[in-house]
Amino acid sequence: MIPLTQLREEAEAMRDRLVAVRRDLHQHPELAFEEVRTAGIVADRLSALGYEVQTGVGKTGVVGVLEGGRPTGRPLTLLLRFDMDALPIQEAVDVPFKSQYEGKMHACGHDAHTSIGLGVAEMMVRHRDLWGGVAKFVFQPAEEIVGGALAMIRDGVLENPKPDRMLSMHVWATEEVGIVGMTDGPTLAASGAYRIVVRGRGAHGASPHLGADPVVAAAHIVTALQTIVARNVDPMDQGVVTVGSIHGGTAPNIIPDVVEMQGTIRAFKDEVMQLLRNRIERIAESVAHALGVEASVAFSEAGTPATVNDPAMAQIVRDAATALFGADRVRNDYRIMGAEDCAFFLQAAPGAYVFVGAGNKAKGMTEPHHSPRFQIDEDVLPISVALLTASAIRMLES
Repeated sequence: MIPLTQLREEAEAMRDRLVAVRRDLHQHPELAFEEVRTAGIVADRLSALGYEVQTGVGKTGVVGVLEGGRPTGRPLTLLLRFDMDALPIQEAVDVPFKSQYEGKMHACGHDAHTSIGLGVAEMMVRHRDLWGGVAKFVFQPAEEIVGGALAMIRDGVLENPKPDRMLSMHVWATEEVGIVGMTDGPTLAASGAYRIVVRGRGAHGASPHLGADPVVAAAHIVTALQTIVARNVDPMDQGVVTVGSIHGGTAPNIIPDVVEMQGTIRAFKDEVMQLLRNRIERIAESVAHALGVEASVAFSEAGTPATVNDPAMAQIVRDAATALFGADRVRNDYRIMGAEDCAFFLQAAPGAYVFVGAGNKAKGMTEPHHSPRFQIDEDVLPISVALLTASAIRMLES
């Protein structure tokens, strides 16, 4: 194994190139399944490095495959996944590399992920003699709409070769740069979406007794939904029920026929997710019936399972992070209720999903992800390249 001090020095020497790639991508953000320019840059770079490249996987995804140079009795395939898409957000940060596209911005750090992925790909070539098996780099579109992973899977990304292990990461702007979050088990939540349609009978606002008011019923349903986590979920577990939108009515003096609500649910456990679904349906229908209207509930098929780290794979990353940055820089309890379609890759192969801090309070970089004022400390780029390269080599040799 290469000394980790050398690996970190090599990654740091790449800093200017990593920053240049990240800033170029930041200036040219592309939304889900529109990542044509980004995919072209990735494919060209992987080809130049000697990877066997496949484009158009999951519409705009790119796959690069490279065999290691070290003989091994049990060759493994490691899938390394990096997302590429931006968000429909107008950037509010005045930087020299500000987005050139109106209403589009890399407000979640996927520009950094793509740059980091290309950096790791270069390092794996440079140290090809240290590892055996296959490194399979997957640059994924459409993470922000949780559609890209399944699109790539439908196009066969998990075959030829089939991955034995998996590795991915996310920069995290609300943690100081260089802090590494590596947690066993669930680290991101399962997610789902629901839609409740409340149907009553319209009437004049001055004569509510002649109608059946879906607005009042919807208000009661919203309030009742908040009891699910408080009174039905085990306090030792976690769950979220959020109503994100309510639409109904056209004028202040008209009771409408219909009100529609939409929301999201989150949990780390499948049984909690099922409990949330069951209670939402029962509460909506029962409250509506009690108030003289009707409610129907539908759950979207779109969603993700929990993003679950395999303890053995997580330990490899944790050990690498500790050796590179020190034990005081590694957090073992980092879990959030956000969701990630990387979860589908982790269902296919045991692996690790690691967070790397990218915020900097001293520089005023404290905005959360998906904010129009989102920024990252670009020191995270070489740090992440060193960490993922060390982890990848160890995953392929163990």
